[in-house]
Amino acid sequence: MGREEQRIWADFRLCTSALEHLLRTDVLHETVIHIVDDDDAVRISLGRLLRSVGYTAIMYASANEFLQADLPDRPGCLVLDVRMPGTNGLDLQEHLNRNLIELPLILMTGYGDIQMSVRAMKAGAVDFLTKPFRDQDMLDAIDIAVELHRTRRTDPTRSVTLKARYDRLSARERQVMKLACAGRLNKQIAAELGIQEVTVKMHRAAAMRKMQSRSLAELARMAQTLGLFDGSD
Repeated sequence: MGREEQRIWADFRLCTSALEHLLRTDVLHETVIHIVDDDDAVRISLGRLLRSVGYTAIMYASANEFLQADLPDRPGCLVLDVRMPGTNGLDLQEHLNRNLIELPLILMTGYGDIQMSVRAMKAGAVDFLTKPFRDQDMLDAIDIAVELHRTRRTDPTRSVTLKARYDRLSARERQVMKLACAGRLNKQIAAELGIQEVTVKMHRAAAMRKMQSRSLAELARMAQTLGLFDGSD
C-alpha cells in the first residue's frame, strides 16, 4: 500500500470511529436510568457517573416518588436501593413484577445478605451490588439491563405482556380504549356508548393506568400491537 493509500485509509478509519462515537452517544442520551435511593450522596454520585458516560439519569428519593412519576417511554433501567423508609426495594420489585412493568432493575445495598440477594435474583433482578461497589461494576450491570430492555421493547413477544394487561381491563374500559384510540372524542364516545362524558374520562384513565400508557399516542400503539383494529378483540 502506497503512502497516499495509507493516508486515505487512516482518514477513513478516523471518520468511521467518529461516526461510531456519535451514534453511541445518541443511543446513550436516549436511554434513561432511574435511580431510587434515600441517600442524597449516593443519588448525586451515581447521577454524575451516569451522565459522565452519556446516560440520562433521573433520581428519586423514595419508591413512592418513583411510582408517582410520569416515566418517559424510552429504553433504560432502574437502579434501586434495597433498604429505604416506607416501601423498600424488594417490595418495589414485587410491585413492578405484579403489574407487569418490564423495566429491568439493579438492586444495591450496604447491608446485603445471601438470602436477600437470592430473593432479588429469583424475582428477576439483573444484578445485586453491595455498597461500596466499583463504578465499572455498576456500569457493566447497567449495560446489561439496558440491552435487555431494548430487546424487550422490540421483541414480538411483547404482545404477550400487553395482552396480559389488556385482559385486566373491564369490558367497558376496553370499549372506551378502542374508541379513544380510533380518534373519538370523549363526548363522541359517551354518545356512542350511552354514558356520561365524566364516566368516559374515568374509564379512559383506568385503561391507561392498567395498560401502563403515558399518552394516548402510546395507548394507540399498544392497541395496534394487540390487533384491536383488525377485527380481533
